[in-house]
Amino acid sequence: MNSLRNSVRLVGHLGTDPEVKTFDTSKQLAKFPLATNETYKNDKGERITETQWHNLVAWGSQAKFIGDYLKKGDEVAIEGKLTNRSWVDKDGNKRYMTEIIINDFIKLKG
Repeated sequence: MNSLRNSVRLVGHLGTDPEVKTFDTSKQLAKFPLATNETYKNDKGERITETQWHNLVAWGSQAKFIGDYLKKGDEVAIEGKLTNRSWVDKDGNKRYMTEIIINDFIKLKG
């Protein structure tokens, strides 16, 4: 049961090409948004699709692979964990962001 703690699994499409940064320590970071869709029929029988956007982050060799092989529109399955971070923007406002740190992923289509 311990593996279920703070575990996220999603299948979706990349919203943009991954943004990859390399730090002085040669460690790499990849960030990209992932869109997941849910489709249902409303009261009138009309098909409705709702899209949720998720901020994804990968580190190290996964970040390099993501930067080299994934692009906008690719379908992936990911497993990871939720994290929250906060910062103060240039106007002095405190900002918050929820991200998913990728533990594992599979490219499905693209």
